[in-house]
Amino acid sequence: MTDYYLGVDLGGTNIKIGCFDAEIKLLGKTSVPTGAEMGPEAVVERILSGAKELLNEVNVPLADVAGVGIGTPGPANYAEGIVIKSTNMPKFKNTPLRDMIGKNGLGKPAILENDANTACWGEFAVGAGKDVADMIFFTLGTGIGGGVVCNGDLVRGAGGNAAELGHVIVYPNGRKCNCGQRGCVEAYASANSTAARAVDAIKAGGKSTLEAVLDKKGELTSKDVYEHSDAGDPLAREITEGTAEALALICVSMLHTTEPSTIVFSGGMIAAGDSLLSRVQHHFQQQVWTLKPEPIEICFATLGEDTGIIGAGALAKHAREQGKLA
Repeated sequence: MTDYYLGVDLGGTNIKIGCFDAEIKLLGKTSVPTGAEMGPEAVVERILSGAKELLNEVNVPLADVAGVGIGTPGPANYAEGIVIKSTNMPKFKNTPLRDMIGKNGLGKPAILENDANTACWGEFAVGAGKDVADMIFFTLGTGIGGGVVCNGDLVRGAGGNAAELGHVIVYPNGRKCNCGQRGCVEAYASANSTAARAVDAIKAGGKSTLEAVLDKKGELTSKDVYEHSDAGDPLAREITEGTAEALALICVSMLHTTEPSTIVFSGGMIAAGDSLLSRVQHHFQQQVWTLKPEPIEICFATLGEDTGIIGAGALAKHAREQGKLA
C-alpha cells in the first residue's frame, strides 16, 4: 500500500488543501472559502468535505492516507493541537483543531503547526533548503513570520511558539511595532512597514515621486516604493535601503545564533526581485564579522503559493517517521 498525505493551509480567507504521495509530490490541490465567521465547526466541515472531494479527484482512497498536516496562525498549543486564539478567526478559542480534523474528522492521525513553520518546512523539505540541515526562513508580507530548522528539525521552543523572528529587535527604542515592542525588524522591513516608512518620510517633508501616488490613492504599497526606487527616486531608495539593512541585521544575528547554511526569504515582497535580494546581501556583507568567511546562501523561496500545503504535507510525513503523529 502506498502512503499518501494531506496538507491543510488554514487562512483567514481561504483554506488550501493538497494531496501528496510518499515523496511529497503534489498530486492535486483545492481551495475553499474559510467562512471563519461561522465558527470552528463550520470551518472544519469545509476542510473535511474539501479533503474528501480532493481525494476522489486524485483517486486516492482515504484508507491510504497516512497522516494530515495542518498549518494555522497562532497562538496555539501545538503539542496538544489546540488553537488558543486567532485574529483572523475570532470564534476560534481553545479549539482542538488537530483532533477535529484528524482522528475525529477524517479518522487519521494529524499534526498542527504554525503556518510560518509549515511554509518553512516546505522550503526545507523540497524547496530552496532541500539539501541542507540548518536553515532560516522569513516571510515578508503584512508582517514578518519566520521558521528555524536546526539539525534537520524545527525549533519550536518551550511553549511551541519559537521563531517569532519578526519580533527580534534590531533597533533598540526604534519604531513601535504592532506587537507592543519597539525596534522589531517587522516594524522596518515587512511590506506594510516599508510602505509606512515611506508615507512617514513624505509627511515629514521629504520630496519624492511617490507623493503623487500617495495623493491619488491615499496610501502606498511596498510595490510602489520599490518601483520608484528602481526608477531612481532618492527617498524611495533610502526607504528600500533601510528595509534591506534591517533584514541584513537579523540575518547576521541568526547566523550567530544557529549558523544556518541557507537563509530563505518568501512572501509577497520578494516580487521586488534583485532590488531586494542584492541589497540584503550587500548589507549583510557590510555588517557580518570579518573573523572568518561565511559561506552562507541568502536566497528567495522557490515553491510559490503552494509552500503552505507542501510544508503541511511534508510535516505530516516527518512526524509519522518520528512517531509523533497524534
